[in-house]
Amino acid sequence: MWRQPKAVWAVAFACVVTFMGIGLVDPILKPIAETLDATPSQVSLLFTSYMAVMGVAMLVTGAVASRIGAKRTLLIGLAVIIAGAGLAGLSDTVMEIVGWRALWGLGNALFIATALATIVGSARGSVAQAIILYEAALGLGIAVGPLVGGVLGSISWRGPFFGVSVLMTVALLATAWLLPATPRPAHATSLADPFRALRHPGLLGVGVTSLLYNFGFFTLLAFTPFPLDMTAHQIGLIFFGWGVALAISSVLVAPRLQDRFGTLPVLLVNLVALAATLAVMALGTDTKSVLAACVVVAGVFIGINNTLITETVMTAAPVERGVASAAYSFVRFAGAALAPWLAGRLGEQVNVHLPYWVGAAAVLAAAGVLAVSRRHLVGHHTAAEQPGEQSGEQSGVVASAR
Repeated sequence: MWRQPKAVWAVAFACVVTFMGIGLVDPILKPIAETLDATPSQVSLLFTSYMAVMGVAMLVTGAVASRIGAKRTLLIGLAVIIAGAGLAGLSDTVMEIVGWRALWGLGNALFIATALATIVGSARGSVAQAIILYEAALGLGIAVGPLVGGVLGSISWRGPFFGVSVLMTVALLATAWLLPATPRPAHATSLADPFRALRHPGLLGVGVTSLLYNFGFFTLLAFTPFPLDMTAHQIGLIFFGWGVALAISSVLVAPRLQDRFGTLPVLLVNLVALAATLAVMALGTDTKSVLAACVVVAGVFIGINNTLITETVMTAAPVERGVASAAYSFVRFAGAALAPWLAGRLGEQVNVHLPYWVGAAAVLAAAGVLAVSRRHLVGHHTAAEQPGEQSGEQSGVVASAR
């Protein structure tokens, strides 16, 4: 799995830096609020604008990539991220940062939607191994993001934004140099294709499951820095632990559990466990040690879920991988966009415990939706596939994506 062409590693490095953007702002949420005189719900819009634009843009990324090719789409996405991050660092108001984070989200959408298909299409080994490599890059980026944010944020809240802009420039140059030109697909993708894909009950069920799961996930990610009330460096270290747990569980733990118990049973138990963790955070919000420990523990469940649900999406409907990814991402990012703002409002106007209760209820509902959708996914991922093996339908999906 680790012996891959240089082009795959170039795209994987860009993935690491791209996913740093998710947790990078966690340690600097409070410093931004204090410096720019903003409320928690206003600062949480940094997540909302980023995720909302990313989700909507996912609907057009397939159409763009099918017309100009994967490499050009990747490079345009990286260039947009460089601009968005750099301009966010130059901002003087919260709403300016929110706006540039939206631009950053657009760049992320162009890059992420194409990166997974590029890695899977270029990597050696099975589809499952390529997805694990992608999830490893995702996990490393999420792990390193809060640490970089904490270190640079302890100097200035602007530092993490400039840091990402510099690293993304390196990623852009490496991708431009090492990734060979990619041919255009045989046919262009229609803007309506992702909506048609959602007619498949399996894909729709997985999408709604992920929407609700992401609501709980981003409640934890965006709101927790406020009740923790620590320095940027301290929060960065806590979320670095969360990211490490996420990376290890996604790459090492998830495949082993999948092999032994099957994908859907593991996902169901995992979602219930994450809901229980959020409930503990609701009960222990006033105790910083409880919050910190639960953040790290939640990383284990989030890592397992990310890997297994990504694999499930790839075979949930008999459509091209890019189309399935766009449809799924559009639905799931709705939860990621709404949760940060709503958690901030509930924390401000009701109490600091309620956001976690709402997040726990959403994740528990996700388990219920997955259980109901289970019959539409039988034959895809009720049991783990052996390395190098694919079902006939999955092989067809892979072939069409390539």
